[in-house]
Parts: sequence; structure tokens; C-alpha cells
Amino acid sequence: MQTSETHFPIENTNRKRPLVTMSGVSKTFSSGTVALSNMSLTVEPGEFVSLLGPSGCGKYTALRIIAGLGDTTSGTIDWPSSRINAKGLPDGDISFVFQEPTLLPWQTVLGNVYLPLRLRGVSKADARPQIIEALETVGLKDFTDAYPRELSGGMKMRVSIARALVTRPKLLLMDEPFAALDEITRQKLNDDVLRLWKDKGITVIFVTHSVFEAAYLSNRIVVMKARPGRVDADFPLVTSLERDAHYRTSEEYRLACEKTSNALLIAMGGEEH
Repeated sequence: MQTSETHFPIENTNRKRPLVTMSGVSKTFSSGTVALSNMSLTVEPGEFVSLLGPSGCGKYTALRIIAGLGDTTSGTIDWPSSRINAKGLPDGDISFVFQEPTLLPWQTVLGNVYLPLRLRGVSKADARPQIIEALETVGLKDFTDAYPRELSGGMKMRVSIARALVTRPKLLLMDEPFAALDEITRQKLNDDVLRLWKDKGITVIFVTHSVFEAAYLSNRIVVMKARPGRVDADFPLVTSLERDAHYRTSEEYRLACEKTSNALLIAMGGEEH
């Protein structure tokens, strides 16, 4: 039986110095559940990588380990392009956007975005230019004094993204941030994230269950096999078109979705269409 690597070879030959490398990472929880088994992944600066796979395949666990929010049972995480702090993590280079906005209801938009800088000991006066810049980037510059209860679901997620951007990270980790939103808002935020990725030059690792979202956003897709999680397919998505509303109806996008769907099907034990 052919492996998925046969179907989907890695085509990138001009590799840069990696931003982060997972080497043989395994994770077994105290309950005995094996979430990851010998997972290896290298992410280069400037990539937009979508982690795709069935529920329970370890996508979130892998993201948490990269973020330093969980330990490995075995294997290593290396940061060749970053200064490493005492915890073995890149110093201030990572931000995380979770599934829920997790905003503090008693804080204004400005106060919520200020939180990461406040935790670093930066005064609000000194932080204000960075806060305004981050809010301007997500289109919320005029909502500094609003409270979360006054915002729509999409606006709350924009605040969450601004909070992640305020520290000017090299790597933005996103765990299904738009899954709970309606389709129109989700598509708009997809476009916003693509714009941020291009304008800011940051690296994004984006967890999603959606083939369509992964094929639209990514310049590289990593498909994980069901538990225990490990990489089953890893391939670039290169397009000659601008990724916008017209791209969503193009033959190129349809083929990208088909390629991604087939890779997911194989990872789940099915046969390629």
C-alpha cells in the first residue's frame, strides 16, 4: 500500500533556516492516551501552515507543545532562528489565538489588547502606540473604549487577534479561531488574516477541520493521521491568483480543495478520489 508521501511529495527545494522544528515528538497523557507519536515538522519563516486532520488527531496538542503550554513525552522542539529564554522558548516570539476570544469582560478593548504588554511590565502610556497599531491593523481603532458585551462575535475575535499581534510576534498560532462564526464573518476574517500574514511577514500555524478554509488560507498544508497523531501528508499550495472572492470560485481553488480533501481521506484510512 502506498504511503501518502507518495501521493503528496514535498516540493519546496529552496528551504530557509527553520523557525521551529519538531523532531520525533510523542505525547502520552497521564490517562495513558497517546496523543502524538513520533511527530516531526519543520516550519520556515513566512509560511502559512494549516494543520488539518480528524477530530482527536492531536492538532491542538501539537500547537500547545509548540507554544510551550505542554511538555513532550519524548522528542525535541528546536528554534534555530530565535533567542531562547530560560524556559527553552523563543523570547517573546510566539502568540496564540484560541477558539474562543477569551476577553476580560470588565476590560475595554484597549485594556484587553494591553494585557500581554502589562504582563511584561510595560506601562499603559508606553504601550498605547503599539495597542493602537494592533487595533488599527484589525480595523478596530475606533473601538478602544468599547466593552466585549458591546461587540459582535467577529469583532471579539478581531480583538483577540489584535491582542496576539500587539507583542509583534514572529509566530502566530491559531486554534480554529473562526469555527463558531457564521460563514460570511468567517470568510471576511479569513481575508483579514491573509492580509495580516502578507503585510506583517509573520509565520502562521493554523489549526482547522475545514478543507475549504485550509485550501484558501495556506501556502502549505500538513495533514495529520488519527490518534496517535503524526504527519501523514505535507505539501505546498501555490497559486497564481490573488486569494479573494474570485479565487473561491476558480478552478485552481477547486483543485486545491480536491488535493487537500484526498490527503485527508487517505489520512483517515480511505481511498483517494
